[in-house]
Amino acid sequence: MLLQWKKIKNKLLALIAITIILGCEFNSDKKEPLNILWLVAEDLSPFYLNAYGDPRAATPNLDRLAREGVVYTNNFSVSGVCSPSRATLSTGLYPNSFGAQNMRTLFQQPAAREAGIIDYQAVPPKEVKMVSEIMRENGYYTTNNAKEDYQFFKSELAWDESSVFAHWRNRPDGNIPFFSIFNFGVCHESGMWNTRENYFDTGDEFPPDRSIKKWWEKYSNSHVPLLVPENLDVEIPPYLPQNEIGENAMKRMYTNIMRMDKGVGRILNQLEEDGLLEKTIIVWYSDHGGPLPRQKRLLYDSGLRVPLIIRYPNKVRAGERDDRLTSFVDFPPTLLSMVGIKPPKYMQGQAFEGSFKAEKPRKFIHGHADRFDESVDMIRAVRNKRFKYLKNFNPERPYYLPLAYRENMEVMQELLRMRDQGELDENQALWFRQSKEIEELFDTENDPHELNNIAKDPAYADVLAELRVECESWMNQIDDKGFIREVDLIAEFYPNGKAQLTDKPSIEISDGKVSVSCETPGSRIGYRYTSEKAPYLGWRHYTGPVMERAGDTIEIITHRLGFKFAITSVFDGEQGKTFYPSNRHDN
Repeated sequence: MLLQWKKIKNKLLALIAITIILGCEFNSDKKEPLNILWLVAEDLSPFYLNAYGDPRAATPNLDRLAREGVVYTNNFSVSGVCSPSRATLSTGLYPNSFGAQNMRTLFQQPAAREAGIIDYQAVPPKEVKMVSEIMRENGYYTTNNAKEDYQFFKSELAWDESSVFAHWRNRPDGNIPFFSIFNFGVCHESGMWNTRENYFDTGDEFPPDRSIKKWWEKYSNSHVPLLVPENLDVEIPPYLPQNEIGENAMKRMYTNIMRMDKGVGRILNQLEEDGLLEKTIIVWYSDHGGPLPRQKRLLYDSGLRVPLIIRYPNKVRAGERDDRLTSFVDFPPTLLSMVGIKPPKYMQGQAFEGSFKAEKPRKFIHGHADRFDESVDMIRAVRNKRFKYLKNFNPERPYYLPLAYRENMEVMQELLRMRDQGELDENQALWFRQSKEIEELFDTENDPHELNNIAKDPAYADVLAELRVECESWMNQIDDKGFIREVDLIAEFYPNGKAQLTDKPSIEISDGKVSVSCETPGSRIGYRYTSEKAPYLGWRHYTGPVMERAGDTIEIITHRLGFKFAITSVFDGEQGKTFYPSNRHDN
C-alpha cells in the first residue's frame, strides 16, 4: 500500500496545487487535501428532526452539525427506496438511465423470486466508474461501512475496505486523505417491526474488534425501550391511523432517530480524537424518506425528500440554511468538485459546491418508482421548489400495492385492518384507491402531505404543462429504461442466461516486469501481492508495469461494472490460470 502511495504522490500534489490556486475557503492552512466523510441514516425524512423544526427527538450531535454547518432544505433522493438511490450515489447516474430502477436487483425478496425475477446485476455504460474508485485513483483512502447494494456488485477497485470493520483509522499512512462512508441502519423500516426485537446497534466499540467472529450477537435479541416520554405529544401524519398504534409508531421512529444520533456522535468524537475535524468535510444525509406507510417507496415528499447537513472545516457558513434544489444525482459530482477533481462528463447531475460548482442552480428534481419486491408499477416525478408532478404510467393499478416486507409493521397491519373494516377516513382512504389518475399535481407549500390533486384545476394549467414537458424531456434525455420489461432487461444484461465475463488479462512478463491489458471495454485492472493480503488492504490500481518479488505471487484482477471479474496469478515469471469467483448470480 505504501508503494501505491508513492505512485499517486504526483496526483496528490496536483490536488493540493488546485486547492491553493482556487483559494479554498474551507481549509485555512492550505497544506493538505481535505478528507470527506459521508454519514448516512436510513429511511428518514427531514420533517422529524430538530434541525428542520421538530424538537421531539433529542439529537445533540445533528444539532451541532446544523449549528456549525449548512442545513440544505430542498434535498431529494431519486427514488423512495435504498438500492436505486445507492446506484445513483455511487455513479452520478439516474437508476432508470441504465436499468437499475427496480428494487432490488442483486438480492430479490422471496415474493419477487416467486414472480420469476432472478438475481441480476444492472450494467452501467462502459465509461462509468464508482465515484469512490475515482477518489482512490486520485490518492484517497476509501472505506465503506458497510452497505453495498448498488444494483451491481461493487467495483473491486472502489474501496480500500468495505465491511463493518472499515474505518479511516486503518490507513497505512495517516497523511493519506480519506473518503469514508458510515451507514446507520437503526432508522430502517425493519426497526419499526413489532414482530422483531433485533434493533441493531454496534454498541460503544466502533469499529468492532476483528477478532470477534460473531461480534453482532453481542447486540442482538435485546428489545430497545422507547427513549421518548410515554406521554409525548406526537403529530401523526393524516394518512396514518390516528390512534394508539399510530402514536406508538411515531414514538418508535423518534427513538430510532435518537439512537442514530448517538452513532453520529461516536464518529464525530473519533474524528476529533484524531485531530481531523477541521480537515474534513462532513456530509450527513439519509438514503430516502421515512420508514412508515405511504412514506418509503413513494414519490411524495414523504418518500423523496431527505435531510442534508454539511459541516465545512473551520465552521465556514455555520448556521446557514440553503434552499437550493439538490438531488442525489448531484452528490458524486459535488464530492469530486469539493476536492478539486473535475467530474466526468457522463455524470447526469451537477456540482452544487466546490471548484466545479454549476453556474446555475437546478430548476427541477426528478424521481422514479418502478418494481418494489413483488409489486410492479411505473411512476415518474418532477418537482420545482413548490409544485410536484407525478405521471402514472399504470393508472389501472391501485395506489397501494401489497408488500410482504412492509406488512411486518404493526401500523401497516392496522391500516389494512381499518380498510377491511371500513374505518378509514377520507385522507387515509386516498392511498387505497383502486385506480390512479394519469397525472397528479400538488402544491407542496399549502398541501405538504400531498393529499389534494390539483392537476385538473384550470388555475394551475400553466404549472401542469411546464412540469409535464419537463418530465417528458428528462425521460427522453436519460433514455428512461422503465418502458423495457424487466425480463428483457435481464436478457440484455445476461445474454444466454449468464452473467457477462470481464476478459481475462493479457499479460507480458519481461525482466521481472509484469505488463497487463484487458480487451473488455470499460474494464479496470488492479493487482496485489499475496504476501500483503489482509482484510483492510484493497486492490491497487494498475498504472504501469508491476515488479515481481522473489517468492511472492502477484494477483491481477480485471473488472467491468455489471460483469463478473477475473483473477489471474503470476508467480516466478509464469502466468497462472484465470478464474471467475462463483456467486449466487451464476445463472
